[in-house]
Amino acid sequence: MIELTQIQRRQLRAAAHHLHPVVSIADNGLSEAVVKEISRALAAHELIKVKLYGIERDQRDTLLGEICAALDCAPVQHIGNVLVLWKENPDKDAPKARTGGKPLTKKQAAAAAERPRRLKRI
Repeated sequence: MIELTQIQRRQLRAAAHHLHPVVSIADNGLSEAVVKEISRALAAHELIKVKLYGIERDQRDTLLGEICAALDCAPVQHIGNVLVLWKENPDKDAPKARTGGKPLTKKQAAAAAERPRRLKRI
């Protein structure tokens, strides 16, 4: 389990405030499929919320500990029926090529070609 400093935890709580839960855990508990889904969501988003349905208060803390131990993630927050989890994704640091967006029109491409390029002075 990853340990966070108080400052890191505060920043992650603020970042998670507007997020919606991406994984739900109900009466069946923590199955292998749920663990895989949480792992996928952490790999994609790094910071996620997990919603708990029908799980007693004392079982929520143990469930949070089991998830963090199984996935080596950090528990950020536990409020009511919502758990906030964080795991750093080392692949996110690499820059990715832009794939979305509209292609340039002929007029925009011509204007871009006519602009002089700035050279760096050394």
